[in-house]
Amino acid sequence: MAASDLVVAMTGASGAPYGVRLVEVLLRAGRTVHLTLSPAAVEVMERELERKVQLDQFRLGDLLGETAANIGTGQLCYHHYRNFQAGIASGSFLTGGMVICPCSMGTLGALANGLSENLIHRAADVHLKERRKLILVPRETPLHLIQLRNLAACCEAGAVVLPAMPAFYTRPRCLQDLIDFIVGRICDQLGVENRLLQRWGADQESMVE
Repeated sequence: MAASDLVVAMTGASGAPYGVRLVEVLLRAGRTVHLTLSPAAVEVMERELERKVQLDQFRLGDLLGETAANIGTGQLCYHHYRNFQAGIASGSFLTGGMVICPCSMGTLGALANGLSENLIHRAADVHLKERRKLILVPRETPLHLIQLRNLAACCEAGAVVLPAMPAFYTRPRCLQDLIDFIVGRICDQLGVENRLLQRWGADQESMVE
């Protein structure tokens, strides 16, 4: 347990590639990642990535595929979403922040109303009460008024709302570029150094002599 440990949760919104890529990048950066997945996240992952992850018999290779063999010095600790005995369920367990990526509207609603029906909700609630970084990555469109109010409530409680909205000023050439833009912005919020995206103004700065 260390303040540099990071918590990543994936829930049932579209956007599984963002969450999987985030885990990969954090592990390659040498971070310890505490991962928890909702049942709906597993269903979406199979639909979007054709990867079958077992909640009761988790294997890193099922999540990351071929890249699991090249994660550097990082360590992954998996926690079942029903396991309230996990360290991340307590404020005494130190972390450097938590990301819910993607964050479903159902999860958002639970957080906005202080519910703790599973480990994902509880860990997020802990990060809010301990005033630690909590990053929510919603992927839904359009949004109705209740969802907008839930986003505002979480923001007011201290969460960072980082929608999965890739930029196009970087002139992405492939789907991976779009994914990496969002993952890079998440890493920026976590203080994890990365070169996943082209920075605005970088071309202009390189011209200064």
